[in-house]
Amino acid sequence: MEPKSFTWAKRIQAIAQIGLTYSRGPYDRERYEALQALAAEMLADQTDEPGPSGARRIQEVLADLRGYPTAKVDVRALVRRDGRVLLVRERSDERWSLPGGWADVGATPTENAVREVAEEAGCTVTVRRLLAVWDRGRHNRPTATETVYKLFFACDHVAGEPAPGTETLAAGWFEPGDLPPLSTGRVTAAQIARLLHLDDHPELPPDVD
Repeated sequence: MEPKSFTWAKRIQAIAQIGLTYSRGPYDRERYEALQALAAEMLADQTDEPGPSGARRIQEVLADLRGYPTAKVDVRALVRRDGRVLLVRERSDERWSLPGGWADVGATPTENAVREVAEEAGCTVTVRRLLAVWDRGRHNRPTATETVYKLFFACDHVAGEPAPGTETLAAGWFEPGDLPPLSTGRVTAAQIARLLHLDDHPELPPDVD
């Protein structure tokens, strides 16, 4: 799990963002801006750029956030063929992950999963069932300033051979016991192992944090 201080900082930021969204009085806004600055300092202390410069950089990001803060949604697909798992190599960090990404507005969770597999791996799939809903902060590193809920779906391969997309460098099938270096902010080896177990046992309910 992420450090408690990191979780506390995100909660302070959420309170500050709510206050700045709904408060109109100048004194209240000053107090919420001070809370936001404190949250930025606490978050920066957990990054590679602690101190005033890191806090300023984070506060600039936080100041652009508007509206009531809610969790972001990341959708991932577990696709298997002949016992192997479909993985894509992310362009951002050159490490591997299950196909997926941020859920687009206007599409259902399953539609997002199907689209992500097509765009990132060049394969057509159908969604069979939900396997897990996990809080990123409880399972993945490095930590992130956003609260992210990760939805994992079991998908059946319909057509297409793995091919890279605009956001991926490569795509391919891998044996579960011989995985390449993973992009752990997106998925971990332990998560893949648990997803495979859930997929092999359809009588089990989805994992939910």
